[in-house]
Amino acid sequence: MTCGMCRQLHRQNNAGETWCSHALGRGSSSIFVFPLALGSTSSQIVGREVTIDDSVDRGLALVHSCTVFRKVTTMFPRAIWNKRCLLQSASKLRILTSSASTAHDKQYSGDDGSGNWSFVHGKKPGVAWIVGVLGIGTGSALWLRNEYSADAASLQDSSDFEVDAYGNWVQGLPEYSLDDVAKHNDMEAGVWVAFKEGVYDITSFIKKHPGGDKIMMGAGGSVEPFWALYSVHKHKFVLDLLEKYRIGNLSKKDVGVSIKDLDDPYASEPYRHISLKPSSKKPFNAEPPLPLLVDNLITPNELFYVRNHLPVPVIDPAEYELEISGIEVEEKALTLEDIKKFPKYTVTATIQCAGNRRSEMVKVKPVKGLSWGQAAIGNATWSGARLYDVLKAAGLDEDKTEAVHVQFEGLDTDPGNMPYGASIPIEKAMDPRGDVILAYEMNGEEIPRDHGYPIRVIVPGVVGARNVKWLGRIEVSKDESDAHWQQNDYKGFAPSVDWDTVDFKKSPAIQELPVISGICDPVEGEKIKVNEEGKVKVRGYAWSGGGRKIIRVDVSADGGKTWQAADELKSDEAKHPRAWGWSIFTAYVPVSKDAKEIQLCAKAVDSQYNVQPENFDNIWNLRGVLANAYHRVNVKL
Repeated sequence: MTCGMCRQLHRQNNAGETWCSHALGRGSSSIFVFPLALGSTSSQIVGREVTIDDSVDRGLALVHSCTVFRKVTTMFPRAIWNKRCLLQSASKLRILTSSASTAHDKQYSGDDGSGNWSFVHGKKPGVAWIVGVLGIGTGSALWLRNEYSADAASLQDSSDFEVDAYGNWVQGLPEYSLDDVAKHNDMEAGVWVAFKEGVYDITSFIKKHPGGDKIMMGAGGSVEPFWALYSVHKHKFVLDLLEKYRIGNLSKKDVGVSIKDLDDPYASEPYRHISLKPSSKKPFNAEPPLPLLVDNLITPNELFYVRNHLPVPVIDPAEYELEISGIEVEEKALTLEDIKKFPKYTVTATIQCAGNRRSEMVKVKPVKGLSWGQAAIGNATWSGARLYDVLKAAGLDEDKTEAVHVQFEGLDTDPGNMPYGASIPIEKAMDPRGDVILAYEMNGEEIPRDHGYPIRVIVPGVVGARNVKWLGRIEVSKDESDAHWQQNDYKGFAPSVDWDTVDFKKSPAIQELPVISGICDPVEGEKIKVNEEGKVKVRGYAWSGGGRKIIRVDVSADGGKTWQAADELKSDEAKHPRAWGWSIFTAYVPVSKDAKEIQLCAKAVDSQYNVQPENFDNIWNLRGVLANAYHRVNVKL
């Protein structure tokens, strides 16, 4: 079909509707905070045409020329921004999507590869009106991120049946409108939220919320738009908790208003290999099968574990810019081509999630976080420009600087428009032998979208949380990043600390990770064969942070009573203190002739003779991080 304004041919979407930039005028309002109507039909049209995959299904890709959005195309439903960003960027709003990223990943999840929509972007379309209805559809009152679900043993999405059992009309309770709910948006008036047909007073829960003050984003509004972004909330534990604060019913006329025409923010997710086992689907977090993990010293891109906190942004490489700012540096914006002009370095480095092996720690007592197994770890070669070279070119002198930290921000943002953020010490960032790189290749290929396309900062030897993906900004600073994930997460605590006594300010952010190992073959409960020599074959990985080399892996077939060193230990050629990659071990362990069941154990030793702790009892912590006790696997013979 042809648009009557721009005379361009546009394909229909799956619903038989045709959309171009002029269609924004109808119903194109901000779901979360402020309704927004873009431009008039008389806006000047320019002749550039870009494409967006059908799987987005009417979702809009919006790019702001102002520095707030750094010219990145991010898929969010109908515009998820706050008033400040709208006012700053209204005059420069442009419609844009990335055909390059579509070609890069060949297809999006759920797309059959056929056809795209075409959009024509208008030149400086005006904002026709901005109207704020505070509290209505602003997002979530319960910012219980994936990391904060208390049912750590399983964080799979609940079934529709479970969700349908909550938030329904309850006879005998008073009725409130969304206007009534909106009046209760601070601690003084009380904090109310709505969910489906229910109204809830969560005032007394605010101080208990693990995610800090993020919970106030949804004060006085509906949680449903936010839960479209964080579907982990649709979990029995969270829903049971919410129902404890039920105070009334939402008026019939307001039920569903906050999610009317809401598009799925995860509609443009990349294709994933079918063998990945999700611990959550929205956002997507998954690990490969254990036996496959140790088939290769270098983990294939398709089998590398995925840890996402937010929807994967869709980024046009032609529009991409990396901002450099902070003290003692010249502020500049580097394009992808600018970054590729720096000398190219390649490092082999293991990246591990702080919560790897968390599912074992919960056997001591519950923790809050994704139920990772032993495969939230992977080893790859990363190629790109050294951070040292980039910051030196911006004028930073490591011998004279007063900077203490280098902060990173990603281009993935939450409903409050806050990006994922982290920081590392200046000593690591500006050490030319620290091998921190701005990677644009992974295993010799363009870095995949799930792993940070087009640029991911790789910080070898440091926890995965500091290896920020979709890098959009670098700031040299005297201060550590103030991001939630740096200040209120990814920290370790004593076993005595619980959620009533925890003070995140008292623990430093995790940087280098401790020595760890994992048995990958055989797996728990498997029946295995004993060879002619009375031995069983055991394969696994071992790694230590900070560039420490694995020098030995000890393996036991009797629960840790007796040990022998692994027969084979494979790794790359790097040496301490720049041994960033893992080691793969193989052991042939003797077993008792009469044994029917045995417990295999593994413990690694690094080049500074750090050894794994024996059990989880002494290292248990409320977030389930740093889970590096002996790995134990029970098998049948």
